[in-house]
Amino acid sequence: MKMQLECSNLFVQLGGKPVLKYINLHVGVDENLAITGESGSGKSSLAKAIGQKIFFRGEISFLSEHGQKLSPSVILIEQQHTFKNNCNVSNFYYQQRFNSCDAEDTRTVLDDLSNALAEDVDSWIDRLGLTNILHKPIIQLSNGENKRLQLVKAIVQKPDLIILDNPFTGLDASGRKTLVHILTELTKTEIKIILIAQQEDIPDCIDKIIVLKDGIIESNHCNQKQDTKSMEAGFAQDKISTQKIELLRNIYAEKTPEFTEAIRMEEVTISYNGRNILTDVNWRVKKGERWLVTGANGSGKSTLLSLINADNPQAYANKIWLFDRKRGTGESIWDIKKNIGYVSPELHLYFDKGISTFDAVASGLYDTIGLFRKPSSKDLQLIRNWMSIINVDESGSRMLSQLSLGQQRLVMLARALVKAPPLLILDEPCQGLDAKQTNGFKSLIEAICQISDTTLIYVSHYTNDIPQSIRKRLNLIEGHALQDVS
Repeated sequence: MKMQLECSNLFVQLGGKPVLKYINLHVGVDENLAITGESGSGKSSLAKAIGQKIFFRGEISFLSEHGQKLSPSVILIEQQHTFKNNCNVSNFYYQQRFNSCDAEDTRTVLDDLSNALAEDVDSWIDRLGLTNILHKPIIQLSNGENKRLQLVKAIVQKPDLIILDNPFTGLDASGRKTLVHILTELTKTEIKIILIAQQEDIPDCIDKIIVLKDGIIESNHCNQKQDTKSMEAGFAQDKISTQKIELLRNIYAEKTPEFTEAIRMEEVTISYNGRNILTDVNWRVKKGERWLVTGANGSGKSTLLSLINADNPQAYANKIWLFDRKRGTGESIWDIKKNIGYVSPELHLYFDKGISTFDAVASGLYDTIGLFRKPSSKDLQLIRNWMSIINVDESGSRMLSQLSLGQQRLVMLARALVKAPPLLILDEPCQGLDAKQTNGFKSLIEAICQISDTTLIYVSHYTNDIPQSIRKRLNLIEGHALQDVS
């Protein structure tokens, strides 16, 4: 169905704060739209309004090329996925994805596609790389694998409009390339595409781009690659301030725990339902080393990190040492977690959104998902310092759920850093951040590495997101680990 989109005086308010301020937008019959802008500018709210997922004031109309009103079928693929288990329950805890018994109660990819009766469903399953994971529980999917599953489910319904909210985040390089090909193909059909993405991810098949800022349309233009370059150049020189450097020096001045190796693994093998996720992994990370962990979606990165962060019970069946102590020799998970700062897209997904921003950051001091004890006066000051360093101090009293996903991501990063841990595990830390936030966070990590002996494990699918201080690399290929030291 060929159609045009009209938004008139569109106004959205969340948590008492206006996030879209009288948006007027026209998308022509033959146009496909990209929405971009800084974190918190209102991109996801605009997508949800067009998809009729949130309350709005104003008018949104779909019209034929002759101006007749239409009632099209619209599918919105959101940034963060949700799902239910076989008992129709959607309340999950983070560690559940690594527990075989609990994971078996969740629906598989094949179960989730059981209602997809389209003739071409098998073709889309193959093209989006789901064939080999059809029997995998959804709770065990990587972020990128789940993105591909949601896209198959949407495409086979043949809607008139597909709205994709940051579909490139979490995809490896091959997955991003495949997605561009598929979007290009879809734009040649009668399916209209609205894409929310960073400027650098917008493919050539998108005709029109709007840039949002503070809830209004800052610019409205055709897709031109030079706009991307100018934006990247404008953010390239983001540096951490002298004042923040001094705060970091004071924070990291306290003595860190003594250990020689943060991580040692010998012939580590992890399997679920007879399928190896990791196979004979040997890896040593000495104190103060900075490692990049890479690998395609589903290669075993999250499982590897779960062994370090005391979230995976299979650690006890393997030869694993953390901070010079072998797993299973009387240590508690809290003995391990107190030395680790951790963030990941999956942890963000399961985190309690019903608490305040301040409490979310504070919970990192106690390694809990939620705050269940009162911080000391010293800890309160530490929390304030980190919120200032990472630029979320003005949101302290707001509920986490009231922030944009990019702003929520900054809060989760502050939570990982708040206790200045000797080991930082940052799994796709820049996912959901805009270009300015990404460069600012990279500068912060570089500063931490320069003034402390913090050990760093860093995961990213984007080479531009990787700090220069990283010198070593562990690459996972179908569960096998290859090391590269530069």
